[in-house]
Amino acid sequence: MQERSWRRFLQPSGQKPDSTEHELELDLGARPLPFQWSLLAWAALVGTLTGGAVVAFHELLAFINNGLFGTFVEGLLALGQGQPPELPPELPPIVQATGTPLQALLQVGLGGLGYLPPPPAAPEPPPLPTSLLPDWLSLWPVVVVPTLGGFVVGLIRRFSGDLGPGLPSLMAMADGAVTAKPKLPFQRLLGASVSLGSGASLGPEGPSVESGGNIGLWVALRGSLSPQSQKALVAAGVAAGLAAGFKAPIAGVFFALEGSFSGLQGRPSVRAVLVAAVASSLVTQLALGDSPILRLPAYEVRSPLELPLYLGLGLLASLMSWALVSLLAAGRSEALQSRLNKLPAGVPTAIGGALVGLIALLFPQVLGVGYDTIEALLGSNGGVPLATLVALLGVKLLATGISNATGFVGGGFAPSLFLGAVLGNCYGQLLGESGLHLPVAEPPAYAMVGMAAVLAGSARAPLTALLLLFELTHDIRIVLPLMAAAGLSAALVERWQGLADPGLLGPDLLEEKRRRQLTGLSVRDAYEPEAPLVLPAALPANEALGQLVESHGHCLVVADGPWVLGLVTLPDLQRALSSYQAAGTNQNPTAQNPTAQKPTAQEPTAIPTLKSCRRGDLVWLPETAHLAQLEDQLTPNGLRQVPIFALPAGVAGALPHGLPSGGLPLSALRGVASRDGLSRALAKHLTKGGASEKPVGEEPRVEEEPRDEEETEDSDKSLGLGS
Repeated sequence: MQERSWRRFLQPSGQKPDSTEHELELDLGARPLPFQWSLLAWAALVGTLTGGAVVAFHELLAFINNGLFGTFVEGLLALGQGQPPELPPELPPIVQATGTPLQALLQVGLGGLGYLPPPPAAPEPPPLPTSLLPDWLSLWPVVVVPTLGGFVVGLIRRFSGDLGPGLPSLMAMADGAVTAKPKLPFQRLLGASVSLGSGASLGPEGPSVESGGNIGLWVALRGSLSPQSQKALVAAGVAAGLAAGFKAPIAGVFFALEGSFSGLQGRPSVRAVLVAAVASSLVTQLALGDSPILRLPAYEVRSPLELPLYLGLGLLASLMSWALVSLLAAGRSEALQSRLNKLPAGVPTAIGGALVGLIALLFPQVLGVGYDTIEALLGSNGGVPLATLVALLGVKLLATGISNATGFVGGGFAPSLFLGAVLGNCYGQLLGESGLHLPVAEPPAYAMVGMAAVLAGSARAPLTALLLLFELTHDIRIVLPLMAAAGLSAALVERWQGLADPGLLGPDLLEEKRRRQLTGLSVRDAYEPEAPLVLPAALPANEALGQLVESHGHCLVVADGPWVLGLVTLPDLQRALSSYQAAGTNQNPTAQNPTAQKPTAQEPTAIPTLKSCRRGDLVWLPETAHLAQLEDQLTPNGLRQVPIFALPAGVAGALPHGLPSGGLPLSALRGVASRDGLSRALAKHLTKGGASEKPVGEEPRVEEEPRDEEETEDSDKSLGLGS
């Protein structure tokens, strides 16, 4: 109304508005949706498309699996069998008894069954067809089917090109760091259907999740959305894919927010993830029904005193997670893949399928997704021998590594659940009747917790694993054991291997190439040109703030004598001084209100020192680290700079957090590596054609100009090394 009156005021008197201005007023009334509602509509579309893709994937997978291990295997078995024997002559028809129905009913009711004539003797069954092969070769189609499936998958990979980027690459594309090239998941889901349908020892959740991420970025690009909205729709597709794959929408939402690839910011992005997970779950339930993907028994609790025992299971699960992730990474190594790529198309995957088939001759449980084996383990109260379970752990790891390395399409979620169920069953048997004879729950209870613990350590997503098992069991009593085991497993694996994407969903070639590039560069290439500001811990915060502002820095190193205590940033100092000023105002209310009653005399608040300004444990790196480790320290912790010390690698884990047991000597401080330094190091590497400025592990040579004694003293004071 105000705009129309404004137009009327500017218009000359007696002149009617022309049609163009009238149409403009109508257009102004038809405003677009607000940002949040528009993003939610796009997220609903992504969830619907992802749910439909997952439904089609499951149907195609079931069709291929039933065809290969049904009709095809039966036809192959018939080739190795003898001629079927002649059928016996047809029996004469049975003569119907005479009499009325009432008479027959009375005979039956009065025990007339004894008066009926005895039935004719059953003919001898014909002898079964005998196999012309030895017993151990009678299952030879189990080797043929994965081999044939591997050959087909190899042809799909060779002639359809790249299957599409993985989740870390999708987030990098949304940020603009990499050229955005998402792919609709036709080839990916076809390759995964043939892989899993022919018996590859992988899982369907990886292709589902990565398909959802590609659909999200594809839709965002078609809608010309902003980079922030693109990242939100990638995360929405991830949540939709996991929610549809496991029929667990809550776990899907948390995986999109918790994964190592996640970089969501703002509430609209979280709402978009929620909407996509709901839409995907709705489509899946309408098409496939609401039955859970895994039928788990009721969780059993004998005593709350069992909770510490689940910590032992978490420790074992961390070792299993480390083994699985390390084996998957070894299979994707550049040396092995370069050798496999020299073979003709389809041959590497065919060899991998043959090896998996040979393993399946003795352990058929390794074939395919393995959910049937998981349900069998959870339904047997320790009925499977312990030695068989231990052997199954080894062969499942081997089959999964072979399937991943040779190019089958699939993820590691299902193998991690499989390994966790077997490991938990073994642990439960050792605690119970097969070992220590403790009054604990049956092995299936430990198997369910083991599933979540191995998944949490492998995917670095403990909340996702916890909520997934809770959604599958619908039992609140399982939460505490899950929290104990899954949390410990994820924490230990992160300490051993860092926070980088473990590649559990499948290989991401672009991300792996980028990480290899970072690994080949030393952290010394990312040093800041200025020496780090080192100040004593007892220095007042206001003086430290003045020195930090004067040096144009963002953080400073706090030292207590010859030892480093921590890192204090500019916001930390500002926060501490603001709190000090607020406390002083509260003690002297007359400063703002002269009419206020003067408080009683009390001791004034002391100015905070640098030691009290620390907000967390020190995050640092050894001098032998590479740029990939620097990125893993900077990104999750939201840091801009990390101090570097001349200490041996492995003193405090892959990503040190906190002071080591021996402390950090100030004399070992070599500099500060930053985000800007990382960017400069990559730029130098690219401009020099991939040649690093200085080799990794070689001490940098710094040319120093001669300085007089006065300059040396000033430099020592700026570093805090002077008296």
